[in-house]
Amino acid sequence: MSSDQASTERLFSYGTLQDAAVQLRIFGRELAGEPDTLTNHQMIMSATSDDVFAAETGARSHRNLRSTGVISDVVEGTVFALTQDELERADSYEPTDYRRVLLTLHSGTNAWVYIKVS
Repeated sequence: MSSDQASTERLFSYGTLQDAAVQLRIFGRELAGEPDTLTNHQMIMSATSDDVFAAETGARSHRNLRSTGVISDVVEGTVFALTQDELERADSYEPTDYRRVLLTLHSGTNAWVYIKVS
């Protein structure tokens, strides 16, 4: 494994980071990704308390995940390979009330996922 591969992080996006315009703004490039799913979760809409993010996106409510423990609850999204620097840029982009957690996707891939914390 090369050092570039060793430093690659996986990020599962179920929201705005799948958008090419957002990717260009945040990362300076369009990301190539693979579809995957996250089981035991449902997608919900949740209001953010981050006024800057709400102003930048034009919306107060955004997608969020809720853990259900029910295997048939599935969230579809895309897994992207990012450098550590790009992952940190994604951290800066996400609302301040979201946190990055490491979860295992349906494919068996471990990937970072942003989830709003209460």
